[in-house]
Amino acid sequence: MNTDLLCLCGSTKSRNDCCGPYLDGTEKPKTAEALMRSRFCAFASENVDYLLNSWALKTRPKTLDLSKDQSQWQRLEILNTKKGSSKDKKGLVEFKAYFLLDNKEHYMHEISRFQKTANSWFYLDGAAKAISHTETKKQDPNVPSKNSPCPCGSGKKYKRCCGA
Repeated sequence: MNTDLLCLCGSTKSRNDCCGPYLDGTEKPKTAEALMRSRFCAFASENVDYLLNSWALKTRPKTLDLSKDQSQWQRLEILNTKKGSSKDKKGLVEFKAYFLLDNKEHYMHEISRFQKTANSWFYLDGAAKAISHTETKKQDPNVPSKNSPCPCGSGKKYKRCCGA
């Protein structure tokens, strides 16, 4: 593995061994998932040219302005893929893309469609399943934790006594 930074797409590979060659145009993604990962990195770095060039002509917008987007893209989680291999012509990638906005973590859950044309993968469109912020459960200070002694005085852990 190269000593450069890990790729933001979550692959655990270095950027140079993962999405970097796609983003700089020296290689083309061989799968729909690889294109999805590289597009996430392109969103994170506001690489509008890559986003537009990797978008299918029939659904591509004329322009894409990310300058007003205040999201800080954090990580990508691939949930499922259907087809999209180097031998396929179509593919689906279900993912969650996490981002910070107003100091809160949010995520976008989407199923994206991809198509291969002239031996290159392109993003066709996507259906958002959810756009939300993540919730962190806070422990009620009036309720003991599961492993603390039960306040009833039994000598048992809370989870095995009153918390059962």
